[in-house]
Amino acid sequence: VNVALALVALVALVLAGWWPVAAVFTAVAVVVGPVGLSVRGRSSSLNWTRRLRTLASFCAISVLLFVVAFAALRTAAGAGVLDSIAEAFAIAAFGAPLLVDLSLALTTPLERRMLRPYVERAAARLARENPTVVAITGSFGKTSTKGYIAHILSTKYNVVASPASYNNRAGLARTINEHLSEGTDVFVAEMGTYSRGEIAELCSWIPPDIAVITGIGPVHLERFRSEERIAQAKSEILVGARCVVLEVDDERLAELARESERHGKTVWRCSTVDKAADVFATDDSSGDVTVLAKGHELAIGVAQGARPGNVACATAVALELGLGAHEIANRLASLPSVAHRLEPSLAASGVMVLDDTYNSNPAGAEAALRRLQAARAEVQAATAEVKASPAEGRGATPESHGARRTVVVTPGMVELGRLQRNENARFGAQAASIATDLLIVGRTNRKALLEGVSVARSRVSDEVPGGGVEVHTFDNRDQAVEWVRRNLGPGEVVLYENDLPDHYP
Repeated sequence: VNVALALVALVALVLAGWWPVAAVFTAVAVVVGPVGLSVRGRSSSLNWTRRLRTLASFCAISVLLFVVAFAALRTAAGAGVLDSIAEAFAIAAFGAPLLVDLSLALTTPLERRMLRPYVERAAARLARENPTVVAITGSFGKTSTKGYIAHILSTKYNVVASPASYNNRAGLARTINEHLSEGTDVFVAEMGTYSRGEIAELCSWIPPDIAVITGIGPVHLERFRSEERIAQAKSEILVGARCVVLEVDDERLAELARESERHGKTVWRCSTVDKAADVFATDDSSGDVTVLAKGHELAIGVAQGARPGNVACATAVALELGLGAHEIANRLASLPSVAHRLEPSLAASGVMVLDDTYNSNPAGAEAALRRLQAARAEVQAATAEVKASPAEGRGATPESHGARRTVVVTPGMVELGRLQRNENARFGAQAASIATDLLIVGRTNRKALLEGVSVARSRVSDEVPGGGVEVHTFDNRDQAVEWVRRNLGPGEVVLYENDLPDHYP
């Protein structure tokens, strides 16, 4: 439908050059489409920040200048004034995304200039306090690894870590200016990037002593075009560091480890498959993580839900900064969960909720499904225990609610470029093989996820009624949440995997 609307708008726009009334069709198509997106936000109201007001002003000025210039040219060529103005507004409406991009390009130098005093103040404060800087980047696992490092190191050092996902120029400058103080021993900085050169610029005023790359994957692939470019952009964090920590299960990071050694850097190789690595971490079917350092067992039974690769990287940083095995093991046993990143909780209804709504990459989604499997096993064990020893006066048992459900709620993953369709289809197939119900939110990845479900059903034995999974589609997340509240009860599990902002249909 949206493609058809776009074609109507474009054809009418072309015809408006000869038949000005056609511009009305362009205007109507732009107002109606894209189908699936509302003018008002679904999840929250629009926050008119100073930056957004500046951008809106530039957009408005751009539209007015274009309309005046276009109408003047058309009028000079003999067209009617009103017809020329109508056609100009139709072109502006159809080209609104380009106008926004143009306004962003024009305001970017202004934004950088306005931010410069804060960056300079942050750089001066960092140089004055002179903490050890641990910088972290990667396609996934940055925020979790940052939290793990801060948690482990805090047993010995005064640590400041950038909060939430404050991983760009503005966020890191604000973190340093507001939180770094006299006596800070370690500053843990998460660094993100959308293009080459961004991390290098961050490292120019936040020079890392220890640099960590957690992994390389297709996140933001539509911006970078290839995973090789992603790896090159992430590797900028290694240039000035004396020590690097890399998850070498990825051959690209293994090569960076070898290159770093050739440049005389200290290298910690982390792995989830090679026990000979400097730090090795693996999880079992229940989700417990075991850690080996230099071949010796360091910890076992690390907090459930922790991704082994992230744990290995955090452990390597702690070892580099002189923490002993006993100190690290004690802290690994109490690793914090990161908000909205495979965060477990028990709802008042008795439903186990796995909140992974801030995760949007294939590796993380696969890890979430493994955790869902482990959670289902826990529920089944608890159910068996209740059945074996019932107690009076406890209300409804898990059996009283009917068939046990394991549910995945997801809109799929975005910004994966040419891999987006295949990765979502693969995730749909994996989810269908584990869950009893798959709740697909929105239209963005619906077709790909359904394709994956079809593949999974084709592999299921005929003995499994209904093809193994029930699929439900919803226009928005609120409808899916309402379905969960209405249909799930004690002893059942739901995984919320990813959430998309309002500009995705």
